[in-house]
Amino acid sequence: MVVGARRAGLSISQSAQLLGISRTTISRVYKEWCEKGKTCSMRQSCGRKCLVDARGQRRMGRLIQADRRATLTEITTRYNRGMQQSICEATTRTTLRRMGYNSRRPHRVPLISTTNRKKRLQFAQAHQNWTVEDWKNVAWSGRGI
Repeated sequence: MVVGARRAGLSISQSAQLLGISRTTISRVYKEWCEKGKTCSMRQSCGRKCLVDARGQRRMGRLIQADRRATLTEITTRYNRGMQQSICEATTRTTLRRMGYNSRRPHRVPLISTTNRKKRLQFAQAHQNWTVEDWKNVAWSGRGI
């Protein structure tokens, strides 16, 4: 796009404003194209390579699905068990974020409230001596008491 804008007769400033890129970048890209015929940037291949590749991400996903309450330390330890190159907790954290997982603290609630516990106990005590024939005359719904 930079080369096309410059070859169409636009100045560096006009090209920069049109494309939303700095003037320095416009001039550098156009110069590299004129001198070396370079048509793409190699910036996507710069930087440190990820220690956890796609296969490692799938493995980490299976570890998480196996134990949803596992801590970051536990996940890292389990991941490193079968791997030649171990990773640190920070790498695990960034990988999990890249995979779409976020940290959450589970909301702890009692499985049954105190009121319902009392009502269930009263119901059980009231019907403790019923026979199978008595229970056959009861129409049950999908809702609990």
